Order: sequence, then C-alpha cells, then structure tokens
Amino acid sequence: MRFPDFFADVRRITLRDPLADFLGAADDGIIEYAYEDAVKLAGHSCPTVASAWMLSCHALRALYPDGVPERGGVRVTLRGRLDEGVNGVIASIATLLTGAAQDGGFKGLGGRFVRRGLLDFGVDQPLALRFTRIDTGAAVDAQADLSLVPAAPEMPELLAQCLAVPGDRALARRFGALWQERVRRILIEHADDPAVFRIAAATS
Repeated sequence: MRFPDFFADVRRITLRDPLADFLGAADDGIIEYAYEDAVKLAGHSCPTVASAWMLSCHALRALYPDGVPERGGVRVTLRGRLDEGVNGVIASIATLLTGAAQDGGFKGLGGRFVRRGLLDFGVDQPLALRFTRIDTGAAVDAQADLSLVPAAPEMPELLAQCLAVPGDRALARRFGALWQERVRRILIEHADDPAVFRIAAATS
C-alpha cells in the first residue's frame, strides 16, 4: 500500500480514549491518528476529507490547549442536514477523531463511555461545525473556505476527458496527480491559514 508522499507530512493528532484504556486496547488510552486513517475510512483523499481532518484537529487542540484531547468527550453538531452535500463525509471524519456518533454509536458501559447521541445535524449555529466539550461546556465553531485553494484550471476539462475515456490510464494519472496536489496545498501550505480554516470560540 502506497499513499502520496505528502501524506506523511500532514499534521497528526494524539488523543486519549478512556474506553480504549478501560478495554486494554491502548496503554493509557493514548492513540495517534494520521491523515492516512481518514483516507482509509473515507476510501479516498479529497478536499472535503482534508478540510474535515484539519478542522477537527484544530478544534480539538483549541478545546484542550493544555492537554491531550479526550476522544469520547466531545459533542459535534453540523449546521447542514445529513443528506445535504458532503456533510456525511465531514461527519465521518469528525467521528473518527472525536468518537461522537448518532443513534448507532456505542451505548456505553454502566453509563460510562457513551458515544451515542453525540452527533447531530441541522443545528442552528453560525458556522458549519461546532465541537463542544462535555465536561466543561467549552465550544468552538469551525468552517473551511476551500475557494481560497482553487483547483488547477485544466481540471474540469480533464475530468470530462477521464469520464469519456475511462480506460485511459495516462489521463487518469494526470487527473489524480492534480487532484492530490490541491489536497497537498490545503493540508500542508494552508494548514494554519485562518482564512482557510476558521476556528472561533462559540458565543451562542
């Protein structure tokens, strides 16, 4: 298995999952996540997956400025509906890092480690995502503006050619290379760009 080289340079995040600790899955519940984990979950690497990864990392670090973020200790809400746009993909990446889930999530053990009911859609809030600590109530809003990292100008025509001639491997490789170049710029060159990744303390 080989990913694009830049994946190795994308910011990682270390979390503590009390459930993993309790069940002996990881020493002290400490688990490191990498962008590759998000790609494996989604089955692909794209600007949406990249932005969801980076927003989640930024939000968790903002909520836990002095310690390791707690997986399972954060509620996630989305302004959009589940069936709207790419909200499902974004939520899946947020779930990967926070553990927050809808009704199908883990129901807990003796009232502890509950993940079910920590993810909601269609919530009235100012930005696309909100991450809220369950223990303190501290919350941050998050949203990405990927228009500031545009695709290469030839991408629309190249995509049309690839769809018209699905067996042309040279075209497909060219399209894939340009696609991942945009992802690289989002994750590497703009990782800390506040114009691309907006993180703000929630006020309402």
